[in-house]
Amino acid sequence: MIVLSAVTALALLALVTQAGIIVVQRSFPPQGRMIEVEGATLHVVDIGPRDAGWPIVMLHGASSNLEVMRRPLGDMLAGNHRVILIDRPGHGWSTRARRQDSTPQIQARMIDEALGKLGIDRAIFVAHSWSGALGARLALDHPGRVAGLVMLAPVTHPWRGGVGRYNEIIATPVIGPLLAFTITLPLGFFVTESGARNVFLPQTMPDGFVKESATPLLLRPREFIANAYDLVTLKEAVAAQAPRYGEIKVPVTIIAGAPDKTVRTDIHARPFAATVPDAKLIVLPDLGHMVQNAVPDLVKTEIETMIGQIAPAQAAAD
Repeated sequence: MIVLSAVTALALLALVTQAGIIVVQRSFPPQGRMIEVEGATLHVVDIGPRDAGWPIVMLHGASSNLEVMRRPLGDMLAGNHRVILIDRPGHGWSTRARRQDSTPQIQARMIDEALGKLGIDRAIFVAHSWSGALGARLALDHPGRVAGLVMLAPVTHPWRGGVGRYNEIIATPVIGPLLAFTITLPLGFFVTESGARNVFLPQTMPDGFVKESATPLLLRPREFIANAYDLVTLKEAVAAQAPRYGEIKVPVTIIAGAPDKTVRTDIHARPFAATVPDAKLIVLPDLGHMVQNAVPDLVKTEIETMIGQIAPAQAAAD
């Protein structure tokens, strides 16, 4: 009797999840174009003038999608620059053939291929959080594509501890998909708001952020599983690539907050800045994890300063 009740409950939750997927996807449809690359289909939003100098490629972190980078920072930059926003493989409206394609190395290869198909030769990359490791990997493996790198509260080095027990369970075969396709979406509707607020601390989350950032897309099973894989494989990935950071030759600007409890500045941003030859580190005493939301004017200024410094150097090289 107990087993039958449990099976019935799981079946009902699975039906609720499927209905929820339909509602979420209708509420937050894709805004850009799809680009086929090896192992994935990437959703890309291309905004701003096409003939405005260096393009800016924006890469979001974990548990999010390109909309997190679009508002307000991407829209601000698009007034004078071409801005390419990308849903990382498996996130937002991007897909990937294998959940295990979760490392910065693999995703860097996919993004490099997509930019080639867009006709983007070189660009300034703006990377937040998880994508700090991705931005660094692009600079290491695809240096011809990267003109400069702006890192916002980046993950760059291994850390003590894990990435949350629930993520580890979701990345476990059989039981992870079972949970993802039954309880994650219904439960997520109740905890997404509070979880997002915690990431902003000590800043206050803007009103309407969860809706404007299309965060509920994360609750879909395929994306939730992909996100979990990204997180549980990240420590090993950064441990492997960190010894190479001295090879990065492009200018790098890192902006981070001293009180950031999501990605510790002393573990990531400071040692990264100390290793990269041409790095500028800005640490603000009251800044949390959501740098692009908290200080968008500063980020925009730093990006444009970098562009202004690169342009004469490029002209001299030519």
